[in-house]
Amino acid sequence: MAKVTVENLTKKYGKTTAVRNISFDLEDNEFFVLFGPAGAGKTTILNMIAGIGDPDEGRICFDGQSMNFIESSKRNVAMVFENYALYPHLTIYENIASSMRTKAHREPEEVIDREVKRIASLLRLEGLLDRKPSQVSNGQKQRAALGRAMVRKPNIFLMDEPLAHLDAKLRNAMRKELKAMQDKLQTTTLYVTHDYAEAMSLGDRIAVIHQGEICQIGTAEEVYNMPATEFVARMFGDSEINILQGVLRREDSTLKLVLPLSNRSYELPRHTAEVLEASGRKQVDVGLRSSAVRYSWRPEEGYVKGTVYTMEPLGNKVELTVKTEGGAVRLMVPVTETPDVDETIYLAFDVSGGIYFDSDSKEYIVCQKETAGKEGKR
Repeated sequence: MAKVTVENLTKKYGKTTAVRNISFDLEDNEFFVLFGPAGAGKTTILNMIAGIGDPDEGRICFDGQSMNFIESSKRNVAMVFENYALYPHLTIYENIASSMRTKAHREPEEVIDREVKRIASLLRLEGLLDRKPSQVSNGQKQRAALGRAMVRKPNIFLMDEPLAHLDAKLRNAMRKELKAMQDKLQTTTLYVTHDYAEAMSLGDRIAVIHQGEICQIGTAEEVYNMPATEFVARMFGDSEINILQGVLRREDSTLKLVLPLSNRSYELPRHTAEVLEASGRKQVDVGLRSSAVRYSWRPEEGYVKGTVYTMEPLGNKVELTVKTEGGAVRLMVPVTETPDVDETIYLAFDVSGGIYFDSDSKEYIVCQKETAGKEGKR
């Protein structure tokens, strides 16, 4: 395996800049995820690393050696595609073996047979080796495509949304298999996805991409609990984070947060208040995930009245969008408490669990997780 360094990559198509000044290091044996919405530039980055496309600026290095002018076939990368890209006229055995029969990576037949059977055992494909791709399921096709990449020892595995065409149950099972293989084989992997659950469950680190630029690189915990921007915060979570406007006001020598939506002031954790006061800001945006929104079906002191606008069942829970005078609020409720559309509901907010952003730049200031860590050291 290899360490991959990407420095200041830029790629343009005509007047459109698909990737702008991208830099990151992919450590040896790391599972690194490029995550972002469609059209963000993820596949463009992957293709440049594979050698399928050339950057207009910047460079790509494997273990310190520049790959910019090295042909794709000589970079020793293995790629897994979204659409499997299996040869329909070959058996599963022959598809897996095909990567060891190329001019650049040819191996003796006894080596090919041994390695194909080893990988087939690892991927639970032993009984399917004589079948054609049309005779197996989508999940088995995807495992065969993975096997073709794994059967030799490349510098890096490049995976372009390999689970996108699988159903939800199979996608979850394949995520577990991918992680288990990563742990067992100690491979260096660059994985592209627009699914936040895949990114968080698979990635040792995640690079969030938006409009061709990196918004943040961090662990799953970091991008979820301490998102660099409001955009990053909105990209993670079963229910999209609520971004509420807040006003900072000093009351009885204590800095408090006032939410116009609820028309009341809230105590702030000590470190959060210190950071916000030191920033000199008078207004902030407060990100509240569903877990920080409480609800009641009866009027209670400190609760805001709203009406249920939409409901989206998600198995054992339901996502509600509630209309209030100050705007829409999203939260999760148990499926056993599913209300009717237009039913009245009352909401309260736990701002101690909030993530605070600059109201102008939309960039991260401070959050409860950071607060807990620092106050625990006092």
